[in-house]
Amino acid sequence: MKHFGAENIKNIAIAGHAGSGKTSLAEALLYKAGAVDRLGKTADGTSVCDYDPEEIKRKASLSTALASFEYNNIKVNLLDTPGLFDFAGGMYEGISAAGTVMIAVSAKSGVKVGTEKAYELAEQMGKSKMFVITKVDDQDANYYNVLTELKTKFGPTVCPVIFPVIKDHKVVSFVNLIEMKAYTYDDKGNAVETEMPTAELSEKLEYRMDGLVAAFSEAVAETDEALMEKFFEGEEFTQKELVHGIHKGMNEGIITPVVCCSSTTTAGIDMLLKEIELLLPAPSDNKPAMATDANDDIVEIEYDEAAPLSAFVFKTVADPFVGKMSFIKVISGVLKSNTEYINTKTDAPEKIGKLYNICGKKQTEITEAYAGDIAVAVKISAATSDTICDASRKVSYPETEFPKPCYRMAVYAKAQGDESKISAGIQRLTEEDKTLSYDMDTFTKEQIISGLGEQHLDVAAAKLKAKFGADVVLKEPKIAYRETIRKKVKVEGKHKKQSGGHGQYGHVWIEFEPCLSDNLVFEERVFGGAVPKNYFPAVEKGLQDCMKSGVLAGCPVTGLKAILVDGSYHPVDSSEMAFKTAASIAFKEGLKQADPTILEPIGKLTVTAPDDNTGDIMGDLNKRRGRVIGMNPASKKGMTIIEAEVPMREMQSFTTQLRQITRGRGSFSFEHLRYEQLPGNLVSEVILAVDKD
Repeated sequence: MKHFGAENIKNIAIAGHAGSGKTSLAEALLYKAGAVDRLGKTADGTSVCDYDPEEIKRKASLSTALASFEYNNIKVNLLDTPGLFDFAGGMYEGISAAGTVMIAVSAKSGVKVGTEKAYELAEQMGKSKMFVITKVDDQDANYYNVLTELKTKFGPTVCPVIFPVIKDHKVVSFVNLIEMKAYTYDDKGNAVETEMPTAELSEKLEYRMDGLVAAFSEAVAETDEALMEKFFEGEEFTQKELVHGIHKGMNEGIITPVVCCSSTTTAGIDMLLKEIELLLPAPSDNKPAMATDANDDIVEIEYDEAAPLSAFVFKTVADPFVGKMSFIKVISGVLKSNTEYINTKTDAPEKIGKLYNICGKKQTEITEAYAGDIAVAVKISAATSDTICDASRKVSYPETEFPKPCYRMAVYAKAQGDESKISAGIQRLTEEDKTLSYDMDTFTKEQIISGLGEQHLDVAAAKLKAKFGADVVLKEPKIAYRETIRKKVKVEGKHKKQSGGHGQYGHVWIEFEPCLSDNLVFEERVFGGAVPKNYFPAVEKGLQDCMKSGVLAGCPVTGLKAILVDGSYHPVDSSEMAFKTAASIAFKEGLKQADPTILEPIGKLTVTAPDDNTGDIMGDLNKRRGRVIGMNPASKKGMTIIEAEVPMREMQSFTTQLRQITRGRGSFSFEHLRYEQLPGNLVSEVILAVDKD
């Protein structure tokens, strides 16, 4: 096995908006580097990175795929991340493990929300960035418009390095500003050097060339004082200075190079591979990773293979055949197979068995992985965001913060007896996908699965069936309504039964009144021994049992105070069971007379959305019977935080609606706050729905 040090490894996450050509770009890079012998296509289901049956079926990436390959004595770990917002967890995983984020932007559709999200997450995680404008050979492409959009949106750090020469809406050649050379490509994607284009090709070309060269040179000059001095003196930079300047600028976050290519013809892909080799920072160039040591002190960990091992599990895959696969980025030291380490999250030993290099679904066994590299271990107990390290130096890396699940559905088995399969399967899926959660609603007794959207849960259900043999139906969750009373009443409950021998006799008078407690408040004010004390617990137990089901819709009862004031007993026929039954009779009659009503759960909603969309969101909340409590500027420029109180029954479609209103820029959190009276016009609807169930 070839040894790649931290200076010869490039960890690249390919991110961007859905449909921007990320997987096709990864495929073209693999093909051009000789890692695969044919150019697969997403549309045909033949790509290396989209190999899951659900990805092939939906023709889209649903999780992050790793594809490792060698090129010119460097090792490249490509992490192809999903662009669909429902599968944003994959983008978080991929970017957390990468050194550089390669953001794909379609030359047809330009800068989209997914472009912005990928850029922001890369910034947030301190990663270097590169824009790759794809589909430049499409007849509807407009490279220069997209470049202008990038500069407008992301500022002066945007620096073109490779650009297309276009005549009559067709790409004539590609110009590499580092080499100051132009290349044409044949049908097989092979490059041939050609003359640099002139203004004869297009009247605007000379102006554009001059502008691009000036912007490129200025961006490089910003990275070094000596280069800045040379720039002001009007001297041209050498190729070595240009490469060094961009490499340094990328690592410091002050240059974001822009290249372009066609993934279908592989035109420009060879130049992109060269830029990956020359420009993209290796782990050895990156800042040290921050960790917490055994004393809870912050420490810096260098990418040094001579240091004790420390590694971070950034992704987990639940494979029913291979077992659990843990994707591990080695930060320091050497990760070795058949070696025992410490999991600092659980403080338990972690035995690494077999290690693999991964290229899509192809696995190549290895014996060790060095600092800066990515490897996959199978059948270990570590979970996503766990740290594995040598016992001689215990450190913990910060956990990746994933988006919180916001779309809920109830899970029901299609076939009886599959409940255990469902529970085990979902547990494995939640290990794999940290944006999925699964719990039992203690009030409705439904199993609830939560994710980032409707498509997310549909895919989870499909995986449950395909991987774990659990066929499920997803239904809208029931709302945990409550019942209560609005006035004070005094009622009698008498249970009298004679059936030969000992009879049954229990007799109570109970006052019922509203109160603020969630649970039953029971008191007794019996005088003269009308009801013996030894029957008080039976009366209370009878009432407690009845609290589980009200008289309107059979919902649990809340806010009820019961006072036992009078009654009678029989020395022979009275028993605890008789008084328990009498209490339940009084309960049912009392609630009917005490003006019963239904309460609905109200939640606190916190929405973060663009300033321009606040009006539409508040209009939508009004339709949902929401009450806006306040609006405040968010920490991110151009965003507003809206706080509101909204009935839970109105929130099921809010995830989809917010995404439509904000085009995916908005996010929200929702938590239970209290119960309030359900409007009268909805009471009959709730009663009918419960009867139907």
